[in-house]
Amino acid sequence: MTTLAGPAIQSHHHPLRGLLIAQFFGAFNDNAWKLMVALLAIREVAAVVGPSGPAFEAASQTQATIAFVVFNLPLMLFSVVAGVVSDRLSKRTVIIGLKVVEVALMGAGTLALWRDPTGGWPALVVLAGLGVHSAFFSPAKYGILPELLPYEKLSLGNGLLKMWTFFAIIAGTTAGGLFLGLSSTSPWLAGLALTIFSVVALLAALTVPHVPAARSEGGVGATLAVGWAALRADRMLRLAIGINIMFWTIASLFGQDMLIYAKSRLALSDELSGLPLAILGVGIGIGAVLAGRLSASKIEIGLIPPGCVGLSAGLLALGLIPPDLTSALLLMALLGLASGFINVPINALIQWRAPADRRGAVIALGNTFMFGGILAGSLGAGFLSKLGLSATDILLACGVVSLVGTAIVFHLLPDSLLRFVVVLLPRLIYRVTVLGNESVPREGPALLVPNHVSFVDGLLLMASLDRPIRFVVDARYAEHRLFRPFMKAMRVIPITSNEGPRVILRALREAGKVLDEGELVCIFPEGQISRTGTLLPFRRGFERIVKGRTAPIIPVYLDRVWGSIFSFNHGRFLWKMPERLPYPVTVSFGAPLPPDTPAHEVRGKIQDLGEAAWQLRKPHRQPLHREFIWSMRRYPFRLAMADQNRPHVSSLQALIGSIVLARALRPYWQDQGRVGVLLPPTVAAALVNVAAPLCGKTIVNLNYTVGKSGLEAAVHLAGLHTIVTSRTFIEKAKLDLPDGPSVIWLENLAKTIGTGQKALAALLALFAPCRVIERACGQATPLTPDSLATIIFSSGSTGEPKGVMLSHFSIDANTQGATQVLHLYQDERVLGILPFFHSFGYMVFWFVMFNNAAMIFHPSPLDVAAIGELVQRYRITFLVITPTFLQLYSRRCTPEQFSSVRVILTGAEKLSARLAQAVEDKFGIGPIEGYGVTECAPVIAVNCPDFRAAGYYQPASRRGTVGQPLPGVSVQIVDPD
Repeated sequence: MTTLAGPAIQSHHHPLRGLLIAQFFGAFNDNAWKLMVALLAIREVAAVVGPSGPAFEAASQTQATIAFVVFNLPLMLFSVVAGVVSDRLSKRTVIIGLKVVEVALMGAGTLALWRDPTGGWPALVVLAGLGVHSAFFSPAKYGILPELLPYEKLSLGNGLLKMWTFFAIIAGTTAGGLFLGLSSTSPWLAGLALTIFSVVALLAALTVPHVPAARSEGGVGATLAVGWAALRADRMLRLAIGINIMFWTIASLFGQDMLIYAKSRLALSDELSGLPLAILGVGIGIGAVLAGRLSASKIEIGLIPPGCVGLSAGLLALGLIPPDLTSALLLMALLGLASGFINVPINALIQWRAPADRRGAVIALGNTFMFGGILAGSLGAGFLSKLGLSATDILLACGVVSLVGTAIVFHLLPDSLLRFVVVLLPRLIYRVTVLGNESVPREGPALLVPNHVSFVDGLLLMASLDRPIRFVVDARYAEHRLFRPFMKAMRVIPITSNEGPRVILRALREAGKVLDEGELVCIFPEGQISRTGTLLPFRRGFERIVKGRTAPIIPVYLDRVWGSIFSFNHGRFLWKMPERLPYPVTVSFGAPLPPDTPAHEVRGKIQDLGEAAWQLRKPHRQPLHREFIWSMRRYPFRLAMADQNRPHVSSLQALIGSIVLARALRPYWQDQGRVGVLLPPTVAAALVNVAAPLCGKTIVNLNYTVGKSGLEAAVHLAGLHTIVTSRTFIEKAKLDLPDGPSVIWLENLAKTIGTGQKALAALLALFAPCRVIERACGQATPLTPDSLATIIFSSGSTGEPKGVMLSHFSIDANTQGATQVLHLYQDERVLGILPFFHSFGYMVFWFVMFNNAAMIFHPSPLDVAAIGELVQRYRITFLVITPTFLQLYSRRCTPEQFSSVRVILTGAEKLSARLAQAVEDKFGIGPIEGYGVTECAPVIAVNCPDFRAAGYYQPASRRGTVGQPLPGVSVQIVDPD
């Protein structure tokens, strides 16, 4: 995106600072002087007709109308000339020159009040001069924003400008009455204060960054012509200016009336008469900043509907509720908030949609219409008062007019209401991070090609961009009576595969025509929402859409949407509790691809985007032990693990046991960064593997199959000083312990753990924050996702064992990827026979715990008879196993014992086709295969269970392969042979 912001931003750390200060004091002076002139006139009226009653209200309304018209009429008359000046000269030069004029005007106003304390006509002349000043300042201040800021900062910049403007309105409106009250019979002192403020504004204007003139030719007539031509050519620009006119007409009408309402209905003094308008300004400032933040890096028209509704509701309430200061101030705050929601997107839209070389002309022409509306509002207040309407009646009339205007906005911008839902939904349910949206052209055609994992993918895409998107949607949803109104507002392109290829081709041709019209089209190439969590095969419809066209293909990846309530996680849509609110989601847009890019390359680019987006998960993840604490607390009484010695360990018991062990091991592990463990897959080994990170230690699970020399080599390389093991295990396995490290026997350790320690651990497990538990376990410095979690040693079959260091995030990311594609459902039970010293076995343990499934351990995978009984007794559903052990079980275990098994996942060695067929023939389950490399990740690629349901078949496995890369894993083929 090309912008003039580059040089300015490089040379000025805060390019808007000078502009904001100059605008603040300018708006402060305008409002303070206008209120002072009106109050001086009303003070004279009160001296003649009395301070209350219908006569006072009517006469005051007339004086306020005169003051407001005198200020607003020049705004309308000189806006076009101002547009010419702001385009022909540098807007910085215009701003500085106008601040010089403001100093002169405030000096003249001070002199006028010194000579005549009632103000009189000289004060009105100064007020008119301020109106002329504001007319010239407006196109310069708004026109310079796109020259100082890039597109993605424009809404935020408008929000800041509006916030400081309305803070100035607050201060100026409040100060006008206060200054008059404090200066008493010497109001020229108030004028002197405003003169000093105008000097400060001039000094601030000198710091505004330099910008070039927009154009070098064209007068008033040409400005009108080019501005009008720009309006005629852009419907959205016309609508934005129309809404702006409507808003300011209503704002002028009720803003002027509130001054009379405050004096006559709320009985406020001169000093406090500006309080309601000040609160209005506070609300507008807050609303403007909030609108800027909600808009994020785009111009969000979805904020206009709630703004219109809030404006109408607030005005009607003011007119219907009996006058009361507290309720009036609350409603003024609501009106301000709603006004900010309308003002920010409208101004940003006008600035951006206006052509760069005619921006001043468009803004000036729009200002002419807007100030005409403001003038009409001021005159309307006086006219309605002449008709006999009270200040309360006028507010009610404003509410009715606003309600009609809201209906018109909904009619002319039907998709704005939908965009409001799009903005609100992600903010309430999702926390959306958008990457690479600059790859999507600001105008012109492009085809978005995203993955499809939930029902709200389209809404997330809409929330990420401010361009309208035409979606290719399954006709079943497009024509569903519940969704039809929304689909019509979105102008979707329905497609169906039930009526033959001719109907499909017609829909694809329509999508191509939409591209030819310069619009943005989105098609989900998978054809349906993924029920498997994997990226499904791509259909070739998108290739037909762009065939013969120049529109680029934009790959898109939606990350972390799987697992939300609108995805098929846990085997169902919607009917599940959200894991967290707001749920973090990343939407990544890739670089544009040529329209002739084949499907497999587009699919590869989408996978690469997914791997890059995966790294953004790290700030939101915790070290392994913290995720374990969170998971165990989620379902405290669900079975978590079991073995032959501990047949039932609940989640809460597992957490308590881990804390007890960590506190018991703390003195033995003091001043050690790495600790050794020599245990088979059992509950005790699992708890020690949690206790180590609780204490802030890196665990080294030693390979007890490599002999004493292999163990000693690993101990030396890891720098171990202690080894936790079991005397029973060492005796039964007949192992020789390595020389050097101290041995911590679990049997001895268990004798030191008393009832008090268990009770304290239970309290910590139930109530303590994670950091308190860590401190109780001796973890002085908190671990991070980048901290080292474990060292996995190779078997040493090709020489000395090699240690592979895996961080907490490395293991955690692998478990997240496995969770997305290997679905563990409620009451799932997993066989735990793989040792913890194997990266696959270590990762599977955390994978099972984080998904609140149960892990049933057995120390020896060769004990076939016991394992068959274990599977049958615990109704194990998920086997993670090597092909060697699977072959043993297929020969000696019965189909009845394995009748509960749903998935058999193999790894660590190749699964032969003969064994796969034999297992399927005997048990009725086709085993699936995965692949991992300890040095890279425990699981790199994996086949997954296929999904079958009425009308759906989504394959996720292919026999003879290791499957697709796990989500978050990027694979590159460097040598096909």
